[in-house]
Amino acid sequence: MKTKALKIAATVLVLTGALGGLMYTSLAEGTEYYKHVDEVMTDPSAWHGKKLQLHGFVVDKSILRKPETLEYRFQIHNNGHVINASYTGVVPDTFKGGSEVVLKGQLGPNGFQVNHDGVMAKCPSKYEAKGPAATRGI
Repeated sequence: MKTKALKIAATVLVLTGALGGLMYTSLAEGTEYYKHVDEVMTDPSAWHGKKLQLHGFVVDKSILRKPETLEYRFQIHNNGHVINASYTGVVPDTFKGGSEVVLKGQLGPNGFQVNHDGVMAKCPSKYEAKGPAATRGI
């Protein structure tokens, strides 16, 4: 009876350890922090090398594109804090000065390095209501 209880306890312990290890390794790879520019820039060294989704607004007239390439350098800001960003790839049509963006990438000593296909831009003017809908009298 005692050996049967030991075998069951050992099996439960092994299965629990394996499941815990599997969850830890799979969640650790896909974890990304969603932060605003001002939150990151209060202590940038704490965020270096971590996977981030960085939310902010593109600084007007800050977008520079290297001729004949898809290399972009620009700045994003939020609540008075600004960060330099670099990206190589095709940008969305709505990516322009003043647009709201979420960038996926990592913060490094030279600014925010955006991953491939890591630029998501919003265009709020497309989705804002133009005013009250016209109503017809009955």
